[in-house]
Amino acid sequence: MKTSAKNKTLLTMVLGLFFTLSLVHAQIDNYSEYKGIINDGFDGKALESVSVKLVANNIGTVTNSEGRFTLKVPAGQEDAEVEFSLLGYQTLTMPLTDLKPEGNKIKLNQKFTQLTQVRIATYSSAENLINEVFKRKEQNNPDRSARMTAFYRETIKKRRRNVSLTEAVVNVYKQSYQNANRDVITLHKARKSTDYKRLDTVALKLQGGPFSTLYLDIMKYPEYIFTHETIPMYKFTMGQPTTIKDRYLYVVNFRLRDGIEEPGYKGKLFIDTETLALNAAEYSLDITPWVAADEDFFVRKKPRDIRVTPLRADYRVDYREKDGLWYYGYGSVELTFKVNDKRKLFNTTYTLASEMAVTDWEQVQDWKKTIRSRDRLRPTIVMSDEVTGFSDPDFWGPYNLIEPEKSIESAINKIRRKLRREQRSSP
Repeated sequence: MKTSAKNKTLLTMVLGLFFTLSLVHAQIDNYSEYKGIINDGFDGKALESVSVKLVANNIGTVTNSEGRFTLKVPAGQEDAEVEFSLLGYQTLTMPLTDLKPEGNKIKLNQKFTQLTQVRIATYSSAENLINEVFKRKEQNNPDRSARMTAFYRETIKKRRRNVSLTEAVVNVYKQSYQNANRDVITLHKARKSTDYKRLDTVALKLQGGPFSTLYLDIMKYPEYIFTHETIPMYKFTMGQPTTIKDRYLYVVNFRLRDGIEEPGYKGKLFIDTETLALNAAEYSLDITPWVAADEDFFVRKKPRDIRVTPLRADYRVDYREKDGLWYYGYGSVELTFKVNDKRKLFNTTYTLASEMAVTDWEQVQDWKKTIRSRDRLRPTIVMSDEVTGFSDPDFWGPYNLIEPEKSIESAINKIRRKLRREQRSSP
């Protein structure tokens, strides 16, 4: 598994200097908003990445790391039902009318399952199961294009403090899973905020923007992780089965085989037992000492007197099922680095995180005729360079988003206060 240009598009970050900040505003449309928190029904812990969606259509969002969600529903959907689902938990469905505008407290209960020995024996070879998953792509994944609305967020933390935030609503023109045509993304709305003083003189930029999460779609882009050539390099083992939305899932653990000195991954694949469709994947880059020493594997550009060492690289992708077909629904990337500046006594740890959640979608045809080439985002885009400033809380209007964490909200409020003080002091 060689470190190709495609791999670097997914994994790369860029170091450089940048500075720009201003205010923008947007129109608010007719919709209803519902906020709440989702916890484990047994121990009360907040549940992250819970899918929150309307049953009748494709409108939805996911919870943040604190279990909080905001669901925006267009007018005319008052009779809809809301579905809450997460791997390993019983799916909960309730009428939208049971939700309040704020303060909803939802509990999900874990579901422990044991597949029959006959079903387990059917795929005693986990590697054969993985090969069968890719063979069934034509019947499990859509053969037509779709236009998706998605919310994208990019954050940078210096140690544990948020120092930069970029958010965007993007349009994803998802190509058929049956051809090699690559997906197209256009930018609809975006904003950012950055505490440049806390970034010191080094600014970290994630190259790829929304593409860094979109390329996690293993069934559309298997070349980034599993191909006919690379699958034999991995050792696959069956794990404890689980469920989601009352469907049984195989759990397949994987890691590089002993003796293979190539960059690779380790993690888990969640596979629907009935259709053998990939439901989700959680994995990380196996950062060996020589990968950690190879700055070019992650870094595109940096000052000469700075040394960058990768510490962690974690990935996640979730799929949604609709009418028997499985669509990309959510992707996240989290990269952690140690930055050693020769001019300073101590090292600094930075974490770059990006996530994208599909909040609505519809099947479309001939979308290429309506999109100008200049409006398409480049796979090498640096989102923070495309965005001009941060705005008021009503900026997104009816668009669904991932609720910001309290630490992010705190960072935003500090920057807002700083801006107001600067505006009052300016002549």
